[in-house]
Amino acid sequence: MFIQTEQTPNPATLKFLPGREVLTVGTANFPDAASAARSPLAERLFGVEGVIGVFFGTDFVSVTKADAREWHLMKPAILGVIMEHFTAGRPVLLDDAAAGDEGHSDGEDSEVISQIKELLDTRVRPAVAQDGGDIVFRGFDKGVVYLHMQGACSGCPSSTATLKMGIENMLRHYIPEVVEVRPVL
Repeated sequence: MFIQTEQTPNPATLKFLPGREVLTVGTANFPDAASAARSPLAERLFGVEGVIGVFFGTDFVSVTKADAREWHLMKPAILGVIMEHFTAGRPVLLDDAAAGDEGHSDGEDSEVISQIKELLDTRVRPAVAQDGGDIVFRGFDKGVVYLHMQGACSGCPSSTATLKMGIENMLRHYIPEVVEVRPVL
């Protein structure tokens, strides 16, 4: 098994591509070791000294390291964990369901929220997935779109620019009701 690695815009996060499906649908975010109980792979990755975040996409694993650690010391152990996990045929998630957090709303979405979600799903999420992350809709209130950044996007130095100059400008262009985009934790 050959696992490729790619740098992301976030220097603390590397993207690992095992050359096979990681999740069948959605994403799964593990911002700390305590959240990894439902994923044998995430638990093992948190066992590598210096790992502080794990994120799964459909065909990649993003790993975030502590600032004090160096990739050249951590990368062989992470590659070993991922390779052994997939070679052994173990499940990525115990419940085999993605964490696909999609934002919460009561009842049916308004037309504006539907338009926001459509633009995020078709134009934004594929682009940020290439960088090893995801952006999830969390709400829309009084012209403000609330988004949660995951994986490589969380804590990325360029995330504010991505939100303000990229996503906010695009949403404001297509949806006049949108006046601002704000991140939520």
